[in-house]
Amino acid sequence: MQYLWAGLGLLCVALAMIGVVLPLLPTVPFLLLAAFFFARSSSRLHNWLLSHRTFGPLIVDWQSSGAIRPSAKRAATISVAAVFGLSILLSVPSHVLVIQAFVLSSVMIFIWSRPNG
Repeated sequence: MQYLWAGLGLLCVALAMIGVVLPLLPTVPFLLLAAFFFARSSSRLHNWLLSHRTFGPLIVDWQSSGAIRPSAKRAATISVAAVFGLSILLSVPSHVLVIQAFVLSSVMIFIWSRPNG
């Protein structure tokens, strides 16, 4: 079972790294999942992730108080706006835009309602 958790954690880290460059794929949720999986499989990988210079503080903030740093909130907002703007530029059907607007607005409300890290 330990190898399954570690494998899932590594998969989540890989998806998070892809999410760094692709605005449609979230980074932080995959890192939070990776921390969850690593905590159950490998203290070495878990400590590596929590001590990571860039991602560690985001994970610790979330684990300790459910907080999201203002810089991460701004980056998420810019990404969401870019994705929605691209959808408009690509003439996505209006029913898809309505669904996208609802989902993205819900995500933004959740993100901005979290305390600052």
